[in-house]
Amino acid sequence: MPIDTAPMTSLFIDADACPVKAEAERVATRHKVRMYVVSNGGLRPSQNPLVETIIVPDGPDIADIWIADRCGPGDVVVTGDIPLAARCIEAGARVLKHNGEALTAANIGNVLATRDLMTDLRAADPFRQGGGKGFTKADRSRFLEALEREMRLAQR
Repeated sequence: MPIDTAPMTSLFIDADACPVKAEAERVATRHKVRMYVVSNGGLRPSQNPLVETIIVPDGPDIADIWIADRCGPGDVVVTGDIPLAARCIEAGARVLKHNGEALTAANIGNVLATRDLMTDLRAADPFRQGGGKGFTKADRSRFLEALEREMRLAQR
């Protein structure tokens, strides 16, 4: 009988300012998948044996580097950080934003370009500083649905 050498799926959460950690933990538990909650501190560790809290040193992009260096094909990453998303997609991982929007090889270029354009616009006009839309129940529901779908696809 052949031995299954397919890598185990892991769920990586870019946890700083992530509004869906509890929802992600429920999905990871249902799928019996290891979940890494990565931040530079200030989070209460989960008692769930499938959830590992990773505290990285303070510094720019240290959590992003930790995630990008470890994710790969068959993994799912949850982040709102577009450059991190691009690195994870390049590594073969599936990526979701907190609102359930899937970031893929087909759309990450446009998302990066839009991010860069908005950064330039904000820098050029100090009065254009809006914080964006608030996180809604619909966003949370869309995220749960999308994460469930991505976990099933990742485990194939």
